[in-house]
Amino acid sequence: MKTLLKNAKRLLAADETEICDILIEGKKIKQIAAVISEDADEVINCEENLIVPGFIDVHIHLREPGGERKETIASGTKAAARGGFTTVCAMPNTNPVPDNVRTLEELLEKIKQDAVVRVIPYAAITENLKGEALTNIPEIAKKGVFAFTDDGVGIQTADLMLQAMKQAAACNMPIIAHCEDNSIVYGGVVHDGKVSAALDLPGIPSISESVQIARDVLVAEAAGCHYHVCHVSTKESVRVIRDAKKAGIHITAEVTPHHLLLNEESITKDDANFKMNPPLRAKEDQEALLEGLLDGTIDFIATDHAPHAKNEKETGFLKAPFGIVGLETAFSLLFTKLVKTDRITLKQLVDWLTIKPAEVFHMPYGRLEENVVADITLIDLEKETIIDKESFHSKGKNTPFHNWEVNGLPILTIAEGKIAYKGDIS
Repeated sequence: MKTLLKNAKRLLAADETEICDILIEGKKIKQIAAVISEDADEVINCEENLIVPGFIDVHIHLREPGGERKETIASGTKAAARGGFTTVCAMPNTNPVPDNVRTLEELLEKIKQDAVVRVIPYAAITENLKGEALTNIPEIAKKGVFAFTDDGVGIQTADLMLQAMKQAAACNMPIIAHCEDNSIVYGGVVHDGKVSAALDLPGIPSISESVQIARDVLVAEAAGCHYHVCHVSTKESVRVIRDAKKAGIHITAEVTPHHLLLNEESITKDDANFKMNPPLRAKEDQEALLEGLLDGTIDFIATDHAPHAKNEKETGFLKAPFGIVGLETAFSLLFTKLVKTDRITLKQLVDWLTIKPAEVFHMPYGRLEENVVADITLIDLEKETIIDKESFHSKGKNTPFHNWEVNGLPILTIAEGKIAYKGDIS
């Protein structure tokens, strides 16, 4: 099967572009040239829209098995494709938890059957995510997992984290951490700041995140392990990560679109579509996150796509689960609010969604070159739209960005040479 993409705008260094054709044969990019005249089974006119490598998201929740009313592998990967993502890494907070070889193999088979883009699953650090007994990390590591994490739950004891990191390091696998010291969360549901006081809601202190990162970077140094921090949200966390990198510790980090674009002052009422963990922090934290991304302290962007049922999110901050969806809105929001306002460049944004996560985790994706896997996203940068949660391919409609006006829509997503999503394009 040959597919020829004609008249695509390719992004070069420093936001320069060139018009090119791209020939896909099988699962790979065979040729990129100014003009390609070779016959193909399908020819798509890209109409000088932007063509980039397929996006990579190393932090999403697909909910299956066990949470199919919130999301499935099929619906979640269709949402990913619509958002331009061709590689996603699924967190292990499912039922059952992928904490053993048998459960993991069943999950991999389900992914093979239902996914429309590449899904690489995580495995749990501890049995049933309880933070008590380690899983068989050496055995599970052989089965094609992305990394080990208890995402959603911080590992509470340094000894357990040290043992996990030692075993992971011996397998050349990273440990990925949701950083939260439960002893200083105090039952909070929003950031401990202006809005928690105004709405009379229990607050989550910033230190609950940063103090665990500070502990873990020293544990990682002792264990010789690659340690990656999920969804950084505080200025103190950025400072700790920056200092650890300067000390030569192998630490990497991600930030979400919602923590870059919103802060606690975005919450004006008891609307649980603004409830996520970590919570939206203060404005100075939001500014520190962008600064950390720009100076390389934070390595890339990940969505933390976390779908929930509508009725769950209608119960208010005190009762609703944490989390929002993000796969279908990430690029458009970031392009509109950061690139078009000259806070970042288009090249930076694309790199943070493609080559940067690929480099951190040694993945052979995130590049638009000859002889690599044909993971490709085509984007109409000019088209304006209003985000409509009811149009989402995800089962989750829990977003704080409903009715936001945006530009920059993915209109074609190709995963391993096959069309995974086709929007408004001839």
